[in-house]
Amino acid sequence: MALFGNAHTVDPASAQQEYARLLGPGERVHAAFLLIRDTILFTDRRLILVDKQGITGKKVEYHSIPYRSITHFAVETAGTFDLDAELKIWISGSPTPVQKTFTKGVDIYEVQAILTQFVAR
Repeated sequence: MALFGNAHTVDPASAQQEYARLLGPGERVHAAFLLIRDTILFTDRRLILVDKQGITGKKVEYHSIPYRSITHFAVETAGTFDLDAELKIWISGSPTPVQKTFTKGVDIYEVQAILTQFVAR
């Protein structure tokens, strides 16, 4: 599953409120990033990918990835000419990684640190 677009940081409290219906009892959003139409949520239990589909974006797919399903991940920092950074996440049972593109406004090292915190548990 490859979702492309540029991301920026979203206040976790705002994301907690906006996506409250998706969250289990006591589940907390620790970080969130908004792509052009899609959202990435890092909760204390899982990674949630919110994929708005179609022209209007009214149809939405919510992809929940338990951290224990992540086999490995990679970050690619922005370069001189390529100003975007990338995050690739491999999920057990899938040979193709989930790919996310972040603008230079997002610290890819922070994203990687958040993911490390939950995957290493």
